[in-house]
Amino acid sequence: MNTINANETIYLNSLRAKLSPTNSNSKTVIIMKSVLLAIIAIALFSCSPSQPAAQAPAPPALPVSTVVSGNQTTYQEYPASIEGTVNVEIRPQVSGALDKVFVDEGAFVSAGQPIFKINEQPYRAALNNALASQHAAEAAAGNAQLEVDKLTPLVANKVVSDYQLKTAKAALQVAKANIESAKANVSTAQINLGYTLIKAPVSGYIGRLLKKQGSLVSPQDVDALTQLSDVHDVHVYFSLGEKDFVAFKAQYPGNTLKDKLQHLPAVALVLSDNTEYAKEGHIDMIDGQFDKTTGAITLRANFSNPQGLLRSGNTGKVRLSLPHNNTLIVPESATVEMQDKIFVWAVADSNKVKKLPITIEGKSGNNYLVKEGVKAGDRIVLSGIDKLQEGAVIKPEPVAADKVAAVAKN
Repeated sequence: MNTINANETIYLNSLRAKLSPTNSNSKTVIIMKSVLLAIIAIALFSCSPSQPAAQAPAPPALPVSTVVSGNQTTYQEYPASIEGTVNVEIRPQVSGALDKVFVDEGAFVSAGQPIFKINEQPYRAALNNALASQHAAEAAAGNAQLEVDKLTPLVANKVVSDYQLKTAKAALQVAKANIESAKANVSTAQINLGYTLIKAPVSGYIGRLLKKQGSLVSPQDVDALTQLSDVHDVHVYFSLGEKDFVAFKAQYPGNTLKDKLQHLPAVALVLSDNTEYAKEGHIDMIDGQFDKTTGAITLRANFSNPQGLLRSGNTGKVRLSLPHNNTLIVPESATVEMQDKIFVWAVADSNKVKKLPITIEGKSGNNYLVKEGVKAGDRIVLSGIDKLQEGAVIKPEPVAADKVAAVAKN
């Protein structure tokens, strides 16, 4: 290139020397010289080598997959509390000193097994006193009966007036009533005496023993002696908000809640250490009304607990399964979130990309379940979406359905 420019310069200089007028004041020569130089310059420029044009960059090659539909199951977890099917407080029915404690904390007891013994001496004395009063009443009734028997023939022979017989019969009725009252007092004393031995009303596990031997106990005590829980089966209580409850009802067939309960799938129990309890449970109760304070409604699931691994007071989470039939599946990593909305990059005509908003109805593993925004058969970009712009052209590289997950992760 430098050699060509040097030759052009020498050639122009030679022409200028040849065309240089002898009379510098001649206008005609000057004009001819200018025209000739312009023609020569144009000719030399047109003969010079042209610069190559800049080439457009090739479109980027990005993995692309087709949106498919399928059956998926999503899971939702709700905090739950666990209670035994029978969970009762053991309280004294009578006051007194706690003489004996027959069980230890956490022990399993059978229904009818003695648990506590309250000092019975005051109540046995009361029973003896009631029995004595009953015997006295029975004796008084016997005397009243003798009086009636004595006066009856005398009145018949008109020896004494009828008034005396009537008075004697009234006294007999009072004596008999005193016997019934005395018997009732005896029964009360016997019941109170029986209350001094506290037995397990149901089979279950003993809770903490808040009163020890020698303590004074009373029915008016704030704290119970202990709690007894039957945990062969446990009830797990959890709550659904109004929106979740509406969606819950819509998932399953049935005209009434009772019908829907019969069609509900089994539920799982996730324990506090995030392990799943070995046995499945079934929802068997829905509360009659929403809690006005929390705006939630309580449901109950029943779980078998033959080994006693679950106890009253445990906490966990109930895991509900929600089936989604013929739902659209999009990898989560193929989406981008902007301003509380989720988008995918769809491949349109001429391999141009377009950003589309999608509506999510759930998540299964690493996939979003899409309610609307795309349709089955649409092509979407799997990765490299962070640098895409609206209308950009790409080179699609189709990805097989069984490799979508692996490509989306990368």
